[in-house]
Amino acid sequence: MWLNAARNAKMARSPHAYLRGSTAKFYEWLANDSGSTICDGPPIWICGDCHTGNLGPIADTEGNVSIQIRDLDQTVIGNPSLDLVRLGLSLATIARGSALPGILTSRMLEALLRGYLKGLLGTQPVDTDIAPTIHIVFREALRRRWRDLSADRIHGRRRRIPLGAHFWAVADPQRTQLDHLIGDPAVERLITALRHREDSDAIVLRDAAYWVKGCSSLGLLRYALLVDVGSSDRACLLDVKAAIESVAPSAAGVEMPDHDGERVVAGATALSPSLGLRMAAGTLAHQSVFVRELLPQDLKIDIELLGEEEAAAVAFLLASVVGRAHGRQLKRSDARSWARTLRRSHPKTLAAPSWLWTAIVRSIGRHETEYLAHCRRYAGLSHHA
Repeated sequence: MWLNAARNAKMARSPHAYLRGSTAKFYEWLANDSGSTICDGPPIWICGDCHTGNLGPIADTEGNVSIQIRDLDQTVIGNPSLDLVRLGLSLATIARGSALPGILTSRMLEALLRGYLKGLLGTQPVDTDIAPTIHIVFREALRRRWRDLSADRIHGRRRRIPLGAHFWAVADPQRTQLDHLIGDPAVERLITALRHREDSDAIVLRDAAYWVKGCSSLGLLRYALLVDVGSSDRACLLDVKAAIESVAPSAAGVEMPDHDGERVVAGATALSPSLGLRMAAGTLAHQSVFVRELLPQDLKIDIELLGEEEAAAVAFLLASVVGRAHGRQLKRSDARSWARTLRRSHPKTLAAPSWLWTAIVRSIGRHETEYLAHCRRYAGLSHHA
């Protein structure tokens, strides 16, 4: 009950917070909007929930940092256009919350398509300097070290996860289940593979806590684990998260893993290799989960306000990241063919393809209505609590 209330409160904070927690409704809007036609793309792994908060700096196993898609809970093999619409809606919602004029939203969507095509064809390196808001986050990620992650998440010299509003105590039966999880061969390989640890290193669960985190995932099973590996004086911090069935529509006739944790790991490996290679699927108390080691460089791009001078640059940059994630799965000829299809759907007289503009504008209208209805319900519940 408390978690549902916390989730409702979080989603009521702003239109963009509501967008992050309403993925299922987003796909309902698209499915029920008979007047909106989405451009058909080649079936590839897509993010499925491609809003701005699900992109950000990620470190690979060698410590190299790049901006990639960082949350793949909803990943499926599907139509890449869905990621474009979801990202466009996210950016348009931020623009409205920033009181930017409608003409600038139009320019942002034009920049979104240009950035996506550049990334798709591999002709655009991700240059964070072009967007100050993102450059600040990227620069912060580059400077962060283990001590920063430790200061954020681990309490004192005893290295314990601090219990409180965000971390709750774990009962003995759950702790036993978590002990078994880190003994799973796939999870063991993940832990020992990172930073070239030896397979023979002993893995010991030092501490565990239920993690109250996220928006759309708030209330689902999630744990933070502090694990000692071998004789190293530095523990590693693991994020264990429930893997549930995706609400994003998959392409007809495609084969994906039945185990939702394996689906998430497969999608992450295809879209964001730096993250996917740091993940493993498992089962915890008959629940499909996925596990990843948290690294200090992993940060999300949390944009609530945008200035007029950088709005288009942010759209271009983030879309180029998504384009690269899609393009790395396609043969060069197939990427070019998909790019031609997108260009043909882009009349030169319009700032953005009509199908993209229509899908986003109609979604904005539905989103605004649903957000205000949610706030009204939440206000009523808060009043009676």
